[in-house]
Amino acid sequence: MKIKVGIIGATGYAGVELVRLLANRADVSLQALSSVSYEGKKISEIYPNLKDVCDMQLSNEDIVDACDVIFTSLPHGLSEKFAKKCVAKGVKMIDLGADFRLDSAEEYTKWYGKTYEEADLHGKSLYCIPELHRDMYKGQPIIGNPGCYPTSIALGLAPAMREGLAADNSIVIDSKSGVTGAGRGLADNTHYPNCNEAFSPYKVAAHRHTPEIEQTLGKLCGKKVNVTFVPHLLPVNRGIVSTIYFNAAKKIDVESLHALYTEFYKDEKFVRVLGPGEVANLRNVKYSNYCDVSLHYDSHTDRAIVVSTIDNMVKGAAGQAIQNMNIMFKLAEDTGLDFIPPAF
Repeated sequence: MKIKVGIIGATGYAGVELVRLLANRADVSLQALSSVSYEGKKISEIYPNLKDVCDMQLSNEDIVDACDVIFTSLPHGLSEKFAKKCVAKGVKMIDLGADFRLDSAEEYTKWYGKTYEEADLHGKSLYCIPELHRDMYKGQPIIGNPGCYPTSIALGLAPAMREGLAADNSIVIDSKSGVTGAGRGLADNTHYPNCNEAFSPYKVAAHRHTPEIEQTLGKLCGKKVNVTFVPHLLPVNRGIVSTIYFNAAKKIDVESLHALYTEFYKDEKFVRVLGPGEVANLRNVKYSNYCDVSLHYDSHTDRAIVVSTIDNMVKGAAGQAIQNMNIMFKLAEDTGLDFIPPAF
């Protein structure tokens, strides 16, 4: 039997990436695609790459009843009402927005300027980076799909945090993202003349992914974590490179660091720990669900350096959401995600 899937926010970048990844799956039936802005049009009119692959008409009607699982790819503050409908009707939901990422309602208000309108729903949800949280899935009807930056950072730091290798408050994260991370809406900093042949940080020490990063890392090491997080805008369409620095809490070297990471991720298909001397490059993960991690150590300063790279639209959004759907429906996690990155 096919899984009946609906996508709310299907014409955003993450939404259409879901369509691209799901359209040819033999075990999935795309039942409905929802869009307010393009209601009545075919999605292939908006994205011609889908012509003769998916020519479904976009609707703004209630699509919950027709589906087994709903993906919501919406701005923050809009997903709770759909979650309420899904839970009431026994439909699973995976939210690619920010509404089910933070445990603390106070932190959500502080960083997103909104409140949880359906507070009880948050006890029925699971924030899930599959490699770190799959064992916590106990049939919750809602999964909060992690943000793109937090995914690259958590996978880059998880083994070190579990081992207690990072000295307190020493973590500095320098992340660079392609412009699709800003979404499809028009903005001055993603306007072509401003981002082409340019490179700069933005939202310095004030990015909304900061509490999500700290929440995830804190749970890994069992104590409160504060980080310095500075994102940058790369003049490329997709991809994230996170270069992460931390002072070593105990004596280590690059060989022991590599051994730790290799053991931690030995059974994880989608996390590739690179060999000594190799450096992670976003080119090698584009259009795939892989996270590549390279490990480095500066013995002069006793500082570890981790480079973690993902495709922000796949492992950082739609691919991870599908990985979470596979967990929900007890399928092999790599089902429909076995893409080899292009060589160039």
